[in-house]
Amino acid sequence: MSEMATQTLIFLFVGLSFALYIGIAIWSRAGSTKDYYVAGGGVHPVANGMATAADWMSAASFISMAGIISFMGRDGAMYLMGWTGGYVLLAMCLAPYLRKFGQFTVPDFVAERYYSQLARVVAVICVIFISFTYVAGQMRGVGIVFSRYLEVDINVGVVLGMGIVFVYAVLGGMKGITYTQVAQYCVMIFAYLVPAIFISMMITGNPIPQLGFGSNVEGSELSVLEKLNGLSQELGFAQYTDGSKSTIDVFFITMALMVGTAGLPHVIVRFFTTPTVRDARKSAGYALLFIAVLYTTAPAVASFARINLLQTVSEAEYEQLPEWFSSWENAGLMAWVDKNNDGNIQYHPGAPMEGKPSFIDGRGHSGERLVSNNQTDNANELYVDRDIMVLANPEIANLPGWVIALMAAGGLAAALSTAAGLLLVISTSISHDLLKRNLMPGITDKQELLAARIAAAAAIGVAGLAGIYPPGFVASVVAFAFGLAASSFFPAILLGIFYKRMNREGAIAGMVTGLLFTASYIIYFKFLGGTSDQWWFGVSPEGIGTLGMIINFTVSMVVCHVTEAPPKSVQDMVEDIRIPRRGGTASEPAEEGEVAQA
Repeated sequence: MSEMATQTLIFLFVGLSFALYIGIAIWSRAGSTKDYYVAGGGVHPVANGMATAADWMSAASFISMAGIISFMGRDGAMYLMGWTGGYVLLAMCLAPYLRKFGQFTVPDFVAERYYSQLARVVAVICVIFISFTYVAGQMRGVGIVFSRYLEVDINVGVVLGMGIVFVYAVLGGMKGITYTQVAQYCVMIFAYLVPAIFISMMITGNPIPQLGFGSNVEGSELSVLEKLNGLSQELGFAQYTDGSKSTIDVFFITMALMVGTAGLPHVIVRFFTTPTVRDARKSAGYALLFIAVLYTTAPAVASFARINLLQTVSEAEYEQLPEWFSSWENAGLMAWVDKNNDGNIQYHPGAPMEGKPSFIDGRGHSGERLVSNNQTDNANELYVDRDIMVLANPEIANLPGWVIALMAAGGLAAALSTAAGLLLVISTSISHDLLKRNLMPGITDKQELLAARIAAAAAIGVAGLAGIYPPGFVASVVAFAFGLAASSFFPAILLGIFYKRMNREGAIAGMVTGLLFTASYIIYFKFLGGTSDQWWFGVSPEGIGTLGMIINFTVSMVVCHVTEAPPKSVQDMVEDIRIPRRGGTASEPAEEGEVAQA
């Protein structure tokens, strides 16, 4: 299929998906604060499971995770293990109890459990800090997809994404977002599986990617991983199945991602949208099933993409490369520097692959885009942005144009679904937790709804700036958000549910200390020139959230035991939420304020 026909299909698929999302938002627009915050509390468990999966499987999962695994090999599996394990932890240990509180937001829970408006304000600050860090990765993902497939600048792509999110997040609130996310899950999972099945058939002859990952390469006695190990070693890379990170760093990153998942406010709020606690448990199970479909496919996608890239690009003549290389090059996401002027691409370890090149005007002698950082002391000539591996995979494998168009729609669905959830959490924290429950308790339901929409619009603007000036790869940026959630919310939520003695002084001290420590560590090593040889205990910024969590737990326990115990009514409330009522039947959700009076 010609490039023009493929481009037409991309516009068609993306346009239809956007029309679907906006139509759903208009159909299910929020008419009250309860609709806006928790979709009226009446979402069916299956629909809520799909929406939760879409909310949780962000651009990092869809676009970047397989790219990380593709480049890092075994070390990349820490993202897979951490995110999956974290969702299980959240679904089994925290979500049902949080749902039983019947509050609208995580700061609501913190304020009620720790009987303190100051605790609410600290929680709001944590929510905003975490959510803006997370949403930066999503907006960058939107920009990447738009820049390649719609052939616009990444910054223009971010602005277009902001416009779409503005329509269905501001208009529909949680109700509109929930049903939009159901549609987005269907789009993204179909877009992820179809090319994976195609490519698995091409490489292994097995149509099931999960099984193809463990099969032999077609026409060879080598397995997929053995083939990758051989190709990597021939080019001077370490074996794909070898790890380069220290064991302690892998452990800390995995743990930070795991407990960070359990503290993410935009995922937790999804369990407040079901009619009952029992339905919250059911929706958690459905979501885990829906998530597993993508997560069990990701390692196969990563390995197939790596094989195709190495076989297509390495030692090839630039002028003989297929059109997709120039397309991604023009989008600023691939680059070739012909250091020895032989017209062939040398792909080996080292720069400029390790750092994003700066493109300059003009073309080289072979027609390549010129970059400013043409290091001559290293053999590597190729830069590949790891965030494109999943998106470029269908083109590298020469799949039909409609599959490429489907991938474009899926990538946008993944980024937009999570961005909308995060922006809603930010707007809710401002309108409900700061205004209604703190600064302006006398405002009406209509005024609160207007404030929520204004806050969402402002948050979209800030999120767009974060996408235009991102601090790193999508998955890395998201890892920072998980670290911040792990070091701030997770201990407060866990101790709030399972430890009656935990009081407001301990929770506030723990949240503040954990957040400040983790944020300071990340900022120093990512933005202020800190080097890896200065890492504490060899732990990278992506994994420091685990240490921040430990500090939070320690400070919380010490402070709570040297200060006054919480009131008996609060301790009774904590005891009550862990005991099913009515002979073992899951209780109905409490009305707002009911828990505080328990």
